[in-house]
Amino acid sequence: MYNSKQIKALSYNQPPRRNFAIPATNSNFSVHPEIAARTPPYEKLIKNLTEVRRVLGTQGLTLAEKILYSHLDNVEDSLGGRDGKIRGEAHLKLKVDRVAMQDASAQMALLQFMTCGLGETAVPASIHCDHMIVGEKGADVDLPRSIDGNKEIFDFLGSAAKRFGIQFWAPGSGIIHQIVLENYAAPGLMMLGTDSHTPNGGGLGAIAIGVGGVDAVDALVDAPWELRAPKILGVRLEGELGGWATPKDVILNIAGKLTVRGGTGYIIEYHGPGVETLSCTGMATICNMGAEVGATTSLFPFTSKMASYLNSTRRAPIAEAAEETNISHSFLRADTNAVYDQMITINLSELEPHINGPFTPDLSTPLSKFKDAVKKNKWPEQLSAGLIGSCTNSSYQDMLRAEDLVNQAEAAGLKPKVDFFVTPGSEQIRATLERDETLDIFEKAGGTVLANACGPCIGQWERSGISKDDTNAILTSYNRNFRARNDGNSQTMNFLASPEIVTAMIYSGDMSFNPITDTLPTPSGHPFKFSAPSGSELPSQGFELGNLAFIPNNSAPSPSTPVVVSPTSSRLALLEPFEPFGITDLKGLKVLFKVKGKCTTDHISAAGSWLKYKGHLENISNNTLIGAMNAETGEVNKAYDANGDAFSIPDLARRWKAQGVSWLVVAENNYGEGSAREHAALQPRYLGGKIILAKSFARIHETNLKKQGVVPLIFANEADYGLISSCDSVDTVGLYDMLVNGGDGEVFLDVTKRVDGSRHRIPVKHTFSKDQAGFVLAGSALNLLSKRAATA
Repeated sequence: MYNSKQIKALSYNQPPRRNFAIPATNSNFSVHPEIAARTPPYEKLIKNLTEVRRVLGTQGLTLAEKILYSHLDNVEDSLGGRDGKIRGEAHLKLKVDRVAMQDASAQMALLQFMTCGLGETAVPASIHCDHMIVGEKGADVDLPRSIDGNKEIFDFLGSAAKRFGIQFWAPGSGIIHQIVLENYAAPGLMMLGTDSHTPNGGGLGAIAIGVGGVDAVDALVDAPWELRAPKILGVRLEGELGGWATPKDVILNIAGKLTVRGGTGYIIEYHGPGVETLSCTGMATICNMGAEVGATTSLFPFTSKMASYLNSTRRAPIAEAAEETNISHSFLRADTNAVYDQMITINLSELEPHINGPFTPDLSTPLSKFKDAVKKNKWPEQLSAGLIGSCTNSSYQDMLRAEDLVNQAEAAGLKPKVDFFVTPGSEQIRATLERDETLDIFEKAGGTVLANACGPCIGQWERSGISKDDTNAILTSYNRNFRARNDGNSQTMNFLASPEIVTAMIYSGDMSFNPITDTLPTPSGHPFKFSAPSGSELPSQGFELGNLAFIPNNSAPSPSTPVVVSPTSSRLALLEPFEPFGITDLKGLKVLFKVKGKCTTDHISAAGSWLKYKGHLENISNNTLIGAMNAETGEVNKAYDANGDAFSIPDLARRWKAQGVSWLVVAENNYGEGSAREHAALQPRYLGGKIILAKSFARIHETNLKKQGVVPLIFANEADYGLISSCDSVDTVGLYDMLVNGGDGEVFLDVTKRVDGSRHRIPVKHTFSKDQAGFVLAGSALNLLSKRAATA
């Protein structure tokens, strides 16, 4: 556990800082300007919404539509003359309120922003150092070591933040989404975050969308950010959670219903009487994992629980302003005549705990059936570790309910049978749990308290006792469980569950144990059965702030601050612009690789140890597609040149680039699922990739590709996937005309087979808007942004 000396030492050389979040009791924001700066511009939004209703007429609006449309740069241009055909068709140009960036993605976002030559950001922004902190032995050992090992990166981010007026949350301050919920998210706000789990902010009624770094640059340079108008999936909640059921089980259940692709193109909007029964942090947990079904974002209407959370986190004036706006204009809830494109109804009173996985977050199994699933699928019978926390489940309530179970087990004389790791989501949570002796209870039970950071959830787990090829099972309260994601071992099966189920299971170590129905033997010989856990939503004594050095100054930009990038650095490199598209169709492209099955951004640009190269495009490109499976041979990261020579995928790409050969990749469904990892688009572009041809794309990745000048094309007939092979030659037909015409026109691919020289034509689809077509023609969105900034 941290002591006072260690807390002081972990301040990353930050000077002591005064707390900005001073409690206030009125809504005129005279107490502290930082509160006013973090309040959504309700007056402006209501004025815009009035214009929206004039253009659209009397149709009812969902909450998502109210917030989105009130942030339009020009209402008439986006919504006018469409006869109600907006969802799924219109391209919305939006002005967002805020940007948040985590340290791994902030590097490239800032390097791109710097090419625009501006002296400050157009909207408030923050940087959060959370992804590059190792989890192994505990916070007091791991955090100083991680700070020292990443000093060059943290120095770069800190200096860039100071120069451009960006708030910098130093390593150890916490996970981006938890800090955003505690400090920045607010009902009716619209923000972008360079992380796929940004929708966590929907737990406070915000439209919070995960994007790539260059999307964030749109907002940072005051350019409208474009989004195809999402459809709205309504989830009506009835009843009330009880017993062992938690908010985590709501989204685990929904993931099973929708699959990892079912939410693509949708915003998930929760409503119904059950909403009022959920805690604010519980709603955030549900919204966080909406990313696992591909949803654009998720959100809840304003509730009294949100107001309580805002009050508890020293933002009472924001709660008052939201309440006043809602009473006067019904802004923070759906209209009574709102219509949803799809509807799901869940009775919370009937919901049971679920466990999802392995290897995909949508393989959902009710707890009562999990024992049978373990046997049927021949999953490991023994658990090897249990991990709770992460950006998804590290709230005060989550930890208090886990503590209750630990106390029950300890009173019965039980000790965990497997390794137990605890990740507080923020310094505020950690300090509060320390004050309330919760962390002490975890540690006395044998738990290891990790740093306030992503750690094992993002692959920063230096795990001991398990070799790279050991088949084993872990239970986590995380949000994502792709193969090899947590510890680099492709044979580690990560099963997702609530913190309560994870905590109870570590005392059995048996994957077939059901803590609701089963008993455990005790040293006294009496069988022990857990009671349903309980825990307060919010601390009765309020939240502790902890290390005040973690709280950033609200400082103005400092143009004289140098942002140094060494020309010999292996971790940071300034960017060179990509070349424009050209003035003809693409000819003589070669198929670099044909992917079989799931290909997430983890497969395309692995995390873990590769995170250290996030600011160096050339070096990180050495991991391009190294997790992808060859559809023709079944091998991973093995590609073949036309003469049969074998290479790693990035090595063959570099070879072809040196020869002046451009290439494309062929893939299956939901290509680019997972993290908002813009490097998964940047790297293929850097190595000479021009096209990704897939059966379907994940939303964020498809947008990232377009913004980097790579063309995402979709098979018009999925069966045509079988008509194209590695090293085939491909010419585009109609692509250049489509781009010049702003997204209008048909596109075909003429394929010449390498084996026999035969030719055939494959029809393809696309989703280009006029602006996106312009990005590709210019070579990248950044090329256009830089040109506009220079002109301005």
